[in-house]
Amino acid sequence: MSVLFGTDVEAWRSGWERRPAGPPTREAVVDVNGIARSGAAASTQVVPNNGLAYTVLGRDAESRRVLDAVDDHFDGVPSGTVDVVIDDVAPVAARDGVDAAVAFADRLLGRFGDRANRVAIGCSFEGSAELLSRVGGRVDAVVGADADATAAVERLSRDDPTTFGYVRRHWVEAKRGIETCDRNYPQSKQVHAALTDPETTPRTLGATLSGLVTLGALETWGDTVGPTRYDLTAYRPERAWAIGAALEAGASEE
Repeated sequence: MSVLFGTDVEAWRSGWERRPAGPPTREAVVDVNGIARSGAAASTQVVPNNGLAYTVLGRDAESRRVLDAVDDHFDGVPSGTVDVVIDDVAPVAARDGVDAAVAFADRLLGRFGDRANRVAIGCSFEGSAELLSRVGGRVDAVVGADADATAAVERLSRDDPTTFGYVRRHWVEAKRGIETCDRNYPQSKQVHAALTDPETTPRTLGATLSGLVTLGALETWGDTVGPTRYDLTAYRPERAWAIGAALEAGASEE
């Protein structure tokens, strides 16, 4: 049972074909990525030769309607026999906000968590750090983290558990501060000043930024005698996101 927010049905099915195991023998798809005619009632198309049934709701479909469509495909199916796969919740957050995307994940897990064999929720790089952290905290496991980022996080946890603790707790806010700050070479207090309603203090944010330097997402600027300055021109957002994914994956395993 697949729900598509960021992929069309044809591309999704082609992705299955590239897997060694091939596509599932039977699959139902709810397409929330395509464009449906305004006011048109949803209808399910069946492709018997491919073991496929798909329903096109369109991008404007509300979450309740999406979940109801998923529920329709559970009719008459024994509990624990269907895998539910969400291709990507990032488009939901981009359209309706992070709160709406998290609420959708909560409703999905609440409604089908006990009825499905498993529920897998995708979150692409385009998703915000907050989205990754909040959805990651609601599932049993976060998988697919970058191997190099995972190894770096494990080293930091082993070698400097105090800094690791700050990074694990505050990486989302640190990432937001870096991306909000308009200075190229700020001190931690200047990054902190760029935040709205921060959870961190300048000191705890500084410890988090220091950890991101160790993890390769950021660099310091020069050999300063005074407070550390961070080189935001060398900031690597992809690395920061990968570090975040590794942190969430580690947290889900505890």
